[in-house]
Amino acid sequence: MAALSNINQALSFRTRVITAFAAVYLIWGSTYLAIRFTIETLPPFLSAGLRFLVAGLLLYAYARFKNKEAAPQKKHWGPAFVAGGFLLLGGNGCVVWSEYFVPSGLAALFIAIVPLWMVLLEWGMMKTRPSTGVFVGIGIGFLGVWILMSPDLLHLGVHSIHLGGALLLLLASFCWSIGSVYSRNAALPKTPFLSTAMQMIGGGVLMILMGLALGEYGHFHMVNFSAKSIGALIYLIVFGSLLGFTAYIWLLNNVGVARTSTYAFVNPVVAIFLGWVLAGEKLDVQTAIAALFVLVAVIVITIYHKEPEEING
Repeated sequence: MAALSNINQALSFRTRVITAFAAVYLIWGSTYLAIRFTIETLPPFLSAGLRFLVAGLLLYAYARFKNKEAAPQKKHWGPAFVAGGFLLLGGNGCVVWSEYFVPSGLAALFIAIVPLWMVLLEWGMMKTRPSTGVFVGIGIGFLGVWILMSPDLLHLGVHSIHLGGALLLLLASFCWSIGSVYSRNAALPKTPFLSTAMQMIGGGVLMILMGLALGEYGHFHMVNFSAKSIGALIYLIVFGSLLGFTAYIWLLNNVGVARTSTYAFVNPVVAIFLGWVLAGEKLDVQTAIAALFVLVAVIVITIYHKEPEEING
């Protein structure tokens, strides 16, 4: 009976791991298309800010009252707003804005270079010199970005990408990397759910303030919002933020950083496929070659880069 119980527990754990990876791979890969659908009729920063503020408040309530986590100290809120500012206002906000100019699949592909930035930031800020394998991965990755941004570089067909959108995505990936590196050693709660909730709240508030500063409230007319945009926003709140982040945190705590970080090279594949199938986004040969370079780079860096095991949301 004990052996049978152990087998059942092992199968149950394996099922949870598979389910969590499916959530992170598929849900986070689909958020880029959901963002595109959302901003078709909803203002970008106000809708994104609402997404993270609502999700953050719900996750905060779960952490405090369901998980019985201790209330955060006042000193935690400043770092939470700083991390949320880089991760969400700078990172996600630039992604949302960029999708007015570039397809959702390309947006996901640019964000896949986050591990490249993080390695360089850790080298500069923490003096952790990358290994030779990581240097190779960085070179491959930036070669992929160069191919992606070069007009018909390979003469394989009509290839063009909006330069402003591409620069926004490079800024987004850089901001997300800064926020990720900063949050590791910031004065945040040690419990991942509470830390993540506070960063969502901080980032959500900052995004709403940015939307108000840009005059988005003047375009906030419910009568103009389509059912598709509203449905996409609800999907982003419930699935992209709540379920996706919950699955991500659970994986970090149960299978480790290295295996969990594989989402970085699966999400772009999912995003490109969904954009092609559901939104008619075109995928030319040059983009496909650039995507291959970027994904190979992320895989190489994931294999050779030893990241700190402590992560705060």
